[in-house]
Amino acid sequence: QVQLVESGGGLVQPGGSLRLSCAASVVTLGDYAIGWFRQAPGKEREGVSCISSSDGSTYYADSVKGRFTISRDNAKNTVYLQMNSLKPEDTAVYYCAVQWGTNCPTTRYDYWGQGTQVTVSS
Repeated sequence: QVQLVESGGGLVQPGGSLRLSCAASVVTLGDYAIGWFRQAPGKEREGVSCISSSDGSTYYADSVKGRFTISRDNAKNTVYLQMNSLKPEDTAVYYCAVQWGTNCPTTRYDYWGQGTQVTVSS
């Protein structure tokens, strides 16, 4: 029974940065693949990034490649999404999700957080 709590969202101007955190109630975070998703008003949910359970390899959507970085601190059971050079189109609710024992990208996530709002506006 995995629970995820996102934090770090807020209001930022274009070009600014935010770091999102996802705290997971798991024994060993390294056993899980972790994904970040977002959903903007009127749009479908979009996969943003993922970090694999086995080798730590990462995946990024083309829309965020070069601007966002996913990482994890297994000792703290926390996943991070560093977001730089933010654009208005990055405005969305951001969700983290985990799946045991798999590599990225994956279409299946068994556990989801409730999201944190990111707003990029002048």
